[in-house]
Amino acid sequence: MNYYDFQVVFQEVPGEISLCFTICGCPIRCKGCHSSHLWSEENGKLLTYKKFEQFLLQYDDFATCVLFMGGEWHEEELLKMLKIAKKYMYKTCLYTGQENVSTAIRNELNWIKTGKWIPELGGLNSKNTNQKFIDVKTNTVKNNLFIKA
Repeated sequence: MNYYDFQVVFQEVPGEISLCFTICGCPIRCKGCHSSHLWSEENGKLLTYKKFEQFLLQYDDFATCVLFMGGEWHEEELLKMLKIAKKYMYKTCLYTGQENVSTAIRNELNWIKTGKWIPELGGLNSKNTNQKFIDVKTNTVKNNLFIKA
């Protein structure tokens, strides 16, 4: 599983400081995608389990969550990384353009963002969006956390 970018992010998971990995090989290819460079599986660098653990250890006194932007198409590797993150006491989140992911993946998540990018509907900060930010434990949609009053 290759990752194109790693960032520490503050807004994608409200209330959390997240280690964000953008994963290559997206099969969804949404119209208007601003990250079409992620469509190719060969882009980016290999995210080994060892390298992933190094990231977790480096930020263990700072970050609280691990966020994958995609990667559900690499189910076995993603599952192992989610379990490693939980072992290190990180919360977990997946941003996917799909409406559903496997139960196995969902069981390892605290939050999931679902839904294709449709430019005219906007993202999570739009009241018209098709996307949903879901608290997996309670199965409640938390889009209100992104809407500014």
